[in-house]
Amino acid sequence: MRLSVHTDYALRTLMFLAARDGHHSITKIASQYRISRNHLMKVAQRLAANGYVESVLGRGGGLKLARPADKLNVGDIVRTLEDTGNFVECFNPDTNDCVVTPVCGLHGVLAGGLRAYMSYLDQYTIADLVGDREKFRLALDQGPGSNKKR
Repeated sequence: MRLSVHTDYALRTLMFLAARDGHHSITKIASQYRISRNHLMKVAQRLAANGYVESVLGRGGGLKLARPADKLNVGDIVRTLEDTGNFVECFNPDTNDCVVTPVCGLHGVLAGGLRAYMSYLDQYTIADLVGDREKFRLALDQGPGSNKKR
């Protein structure tokens, strides 16, 4: 399964915020990861709408985690942001027009694989993805999106 760029950016944003205290601008996050600020703005809106981040406008504002990183489950986040219900056409009875569906084993195999994939992601939180906050911050600060010289 391939995650959308939207979900990739969302997970990276949550990891960034988990590694740092306080509010951080979308511009700063986009710069650190060298990703599109405009796309990240849409991601941030969706993260806020789903209760993963708090968004504060104005000077000193920005994004911060709405809950502790160890309470943000990776599987839940991916389920929220990805349309896994229509992984393949035959998963959706309203749009499925495959003639072999009644005798095909593909649906069951793919559904089982998707369940296993999501079950694996359910074992992890954003805190697990960050690991050592200090090392993660250091890697961000020395990365290609930083203004610091190496």
